[in-house]
Amino acid sequence: MNKGKVAIVTGATSGIGYEVAKRLGHDGFTVIVNGINHEKGAEVVEGFKADGIDAEYYGFDVTNEEAVTENVKKVGEKYGRIDVLVNNAGGLGGRSRFEVMTTEFYRNVMALNLDSVFFASRAAIPFLKKGENSTIINYTSNAGWNAGGPGAGIYGTSKAAVHTITRALAKDLAEYGIRVNAVSPGTIDTDFHKQIKSTKPEVFASWANNIMLKRLGQPEDVAGVVSFLASKDAAFLTAETIQIGGGQALGI
Repeated sequence: MNKGKVAIVTGATSGIGYEVAKRLGHDGFTVIVNGINHEKGAEVVEGFKADGIDAEYYGFDVTNEEAVTENVKKVGEKYGRIDVLVNNAGGLGGRSRFEVMTTEFYRNVMALNLDSVFFASRAAIPFLKKGENSTIINYTSNAGWNAGGPGAGIYGTSKAAVHTITRALAKDLAEYGIRVNAVSPGTIDTDFHKQIKSTKPEVFASWANNIMLKRLGQPEDVAGVVSFLASKDAAFLTAETIQIGGGQALGI
């Protein structure tokens, strides 16, 4: 078990982040749940505690440099260490073709997916050095390789950057024994796809046809891999990106 070890999961009040936090909690970590919906955060922590998980909620926006730095430092100083940082927060941020894309939209998407990883990782490093089998786990996407669908080009660009910063961090932190890896979820059945699921359910259901295993992923599928990456079983794994997409990346 991982009693006494601390894991921070950003964007953990719903979807994949929630399942990842719950899984790490069951693995024995004290889980720091991050989000921006404070009511939801309190609800999640209450549920975790009822389930025997040691958890705390820290509400801050991962794109706010000062807030990230301040809160991650608070966690590190309170517990004297950070063992796992899961940079789960991120998202599409909307869709826009480049010709009409505003600079504000561009910066917002890059901030959500890339700046957040940089801010949280930088703040956590001094405390990861004090942890055991310390690791950072980031999230990239198929869009980082195929550049995304219509209007998602800057999302794909930001996720390609996450792939690279994962490898760069791994190089930078190897001397301290801190591992850095990424997961690349395929189509996972979460609220990320809420709009199309409600407006075009037949299109949403058809996506499974483009996946080798003929089903959409579940948040638990990602949580299991993150649990592995945070464990001693992955102690010799760094600078890697694991595709969690049922073979979706290869196409059919």
